[in-house]
Amino acid sequence: MGQSLDMPLFCSPTSAQRLFHYEGEKAVAQAAEKFGTMFSVSSLGTIDLDEVESIKTPKMFQVYYHKDKGLTESMLEKCHAANFDVLALTVDTVALGNRERDLRTGFTMPLKLSLASILSFMTHPSWAINYLTHSKFELPILKNNIEEANFAIALSDYFSKMIDLTINWKDAEELRKKWGKEFCIKGIMSVEDAKKAVNIGATGIIVSNHGGRQLDGSRSPFDQLSEIVDAVGDKIDIICEGGISRGTHVLKALSLGAKACSGARMYLYALAAGGQKGVEKALGNLQSEMVRDMTLMGCKTIKDLSRENIRFRN
Repeated sequence: MGQSLDMPLFCSPTSAQRLFHYEGEKAVAQAAEKFGTMFSVSSLGTIDLDEVESIKTPKMFQVYYHKDKGLTESMLEKCHAANFDVLALTVDTVALGNRERDLRTGFTMPLKLSLASILSFMTHPSWAINYLTHSKFELPILKNNIEEANFAIALSDYFSKMIDLTINWKDAEELRKKWGKEFCIKGIMSVEDAKKAVNIGATGIIVSNHGGRQLDGSRSPFDQLSEIVDAVGDKIDIICEGGISRGTHVLKALSLGAKACSGARMYLYALAAGGQKGVEKALGNLQSEMVRDMTLMGCKTIKDLSRENIRFRN
């Protein structure tokens, strides 16, 4: 997607990163900058885009296709003003999956007090103190268009009332033209859709099942990576997203033909534990693993990785 990265792994977009740590997206951006890799900001981000304008590393913005086309266009204008490099259109979240873990834990957005949540706040005092003593949580990218963008709007309402469920390939192509820069589609899970992404002029696709949180029983991105690479790998950049927790996971995906990998849990847990330093530690661990594992494999450069390295179990 036209970006030069110091390692073949970048930080995927996720919503509400300040729920993990009060530094939120800025901490991730600054950590990514140190490692020369790309970071991403979500439409449901908890910072405004101008807050990371000065970051000197590739930037990706993730957008949903809204019913209010003026909202989408205002996001594109903000992205251009803040020097974002890549626009990622997410197409696998026209409705929220049945997230059973959230039902069990009682997690909601906006946060709602319950006996369980009160006990959680009491046993994690530093998080609660930071939540109460730093700037209030809001969705600044949306707030000029949505009165409830200070977290009073529920995620389920956002997706059911604001996302345009009628989106089609023509709409995606028009969005690409309006953006005018590097454009990828996030949530591709089939050869057929990968070919359509090529046809509309996308410069990249992110093979992703949204962290396994949307369609129950869907294949993992890695399981279908080779067939997508065989179909369109010479026409478009292919990113493998999800399930990345080891350096060898990245090397396996690259061996099958992915241009790079991305992930969220790999840095979100670290963000929750230690803010920017935590994210730096996570990225540093993964980078070290990739270098060490390539040495053990006898590979001097990424070009040395190939399918000869992979054996699938029957």
